[in-house]
Amino acid sequence: MNNNIGLVLEGGGFRGLYTAGILDCMLAHRIVFPYTVAVSMGASNATNYLAEQTKRNLQVPYTLINDSRYLSYARLLTKGELFGMNFIFNEVPNTLIPFDFKTFVSSSQKLVYVCTDCLTGEPYYVDNSNTDDAFKALEASTSLPFASKMVKLHNRLLLDGGIADPIPVKKALADGCKKLVIILTQPKGYRKASIPFKNLAKARYRRFPLLTKALLKRHLLYNKQLALVEQLEAQGSAYVFRPAHQLPISRTEKNKQKLKETFDSGHRHCMETMEDLMKFIDDNHLKI
Repeated sequence: MNNNIGLVLEGGGFRGLYTAGILDCMLAHRIVFPYTVAVSMGASNATNYLAEQTKRNLQVPYTLINDSRYLSYARLLTKGELFGMNFIFNEVPNTLIPFDFKTFVSSSQKLVYVCTDCLTGEPYYVDNSNTDDAFKALEASTSLPFASKMVKLHNRLLLDGGIADPIPVKKALADGCKKLVIILTQPKGYRKASIPFKNLAKARYRRFPLLTKALLKRHLLYNKQLALVEQLEAQGSAYVFRPAHQLPISRTEKNKQKLKETFDSGHRHCMETMEDLMKFIDDNHLKI
């Protein structure tokens, strides 16, 4: 296995089903990476990837999207939580749509979860060397600002990693990767705009000024990271998947057909570009 190559997965809510389709195709071809760093929905995708359950990335939302225990705007208003995180991290993987904990734990791949430290506004990274910490970090990384409660881990308060490090390319390079496969969920040329609800951010997180600062500057960081991705791609040190057009799906999409179509589009894109991908990763070095 080539230890100099890594996989970088951004988030994007249910746009991440495009990523899930690509990972499903990779797993079908027995392509794995020694190192993955992932954010938010990308972190959820990566977790199922290590468990060799990539179809579960679609199965969970497709099955539960209309279940109020999974997603509820009423709960957001009453409890400050759009997604039922206790339900998602307990009943779903243990009972309703079982997660293969054994395969995940036995994986030799390193997975780094990106979270945001609410006190510092900086990224906080947790890897899968400790399973309990990994799943708590996954919960934190997928806890959206304004729609989730902060998650306590390692005496820190954490939220969505997409706030502080939305495309963690520098983290992958710092951890020793020389070549990267990067999966984005926005088309080429996309640039993020500033958040439209600045006053809400300041009011909601008034006790966390550095988190507020990170939220208000997130678009600048994201666009700078996109520029770095494009630079690495031009240099030949990054292979980038991105949808050809804006995905016709919202971050909290409830149309099951759109969920499946987005997953299928990622799978199809990977199949169509498999030869180029294999050339980039040096053929058999990543196959198991």
